[in-house]
Amino acid sequence: MGDLATDLAVYYQIGSAHGDYSLLSSMDVKDAQFFSAFGNAINDLILRHRVDLNRKRWQDAAGPDAVMGPRTKSHLALNPKARWVDATPEYSFHICGLRKLFPDALFIHILRDVTSVVRSMLHFHRVSGQNLVANAQEAYTYWLKTVNKCLLAERAYGPQVVFRLIHSDLLAKPEATLRSLFSFLGEPFTPECLEPLAQRINSSNVPADFEIDLSGTDLSLVEQAIRLFEQLQKSLQPAESSIAAAKEIEAAFDERTQFVATLVSDYRRA
Repeated sequence: MGDLATDLAVYYQIGSAHGDYSLLSSMDVKDAQFFSAFGNAINDLILRHRVDLNRKRWQDAAGPDAVMGPRTKSHLALNPKARWVDATPEYSFHICGLRKLFPDALFIHILRDVTSVVRSMLHFHRVSGQNLVANAQEAYTYWLKTVNKCLLAERAYGPQVVFRLIHSDLLAKPEATLRSLFSFLGEPFTPECLEPLAQRINSSNVPADFEIDLSGTDLSLVEQAIRLFEQLQKSLQPAESSIAAAKEIEAAFDERTQFVATLVSDYRRA
């Protein structure tokens, strides 16, 4: 959905480029209305189908031969959940666009030790058969880019919109960490919330003796990543939003939009 936000920005430019001679401008459709209309449609679609998701999860847990009775169907249909979560790491690069689609969205910046992340990324292909990165250089670069994008969002939108969660805190003091997170989300905490933490989810199961191959890697890049992580562990996220950071993240979104808008014509000229 990050790319969708960029594409919608391009379409809005096209639809409002000629003042009253453009469809959107002639109807006085503002960009915020344009984006949120699509975001609301996506949100409604997902919430309408949450029963189907719950039914699929129930069938996966119960087995292919299980028969769903009327009481189970009724329970699934009455599930009151009205929030959904998308944990796509690449959204770190699209926070501004996602905010345009979903103005009320909240973002959780999970900050994890860079060495653990790099080891997991390099080992991932042994579990899934797919390579997330080609080498350590790419892994460290990716960590730096995603973290810096999240830090910019922290400054741009403030702690009411972005919550920094230290991964090691989730392991060392899970209840206190989840209570803080749920307070940020405005959701009640119950002891059952701790149950998923008893198992490792989406783990690449890196062996303890797995070593990072740093051959051909810029060691200054490694030092930069480690130093940034150490600094962030000792510092709190900004207490207020920054106008300068908000302008910076908007400018980056506009630059990306312009790149996509002119990509085909630039390619043809090249």
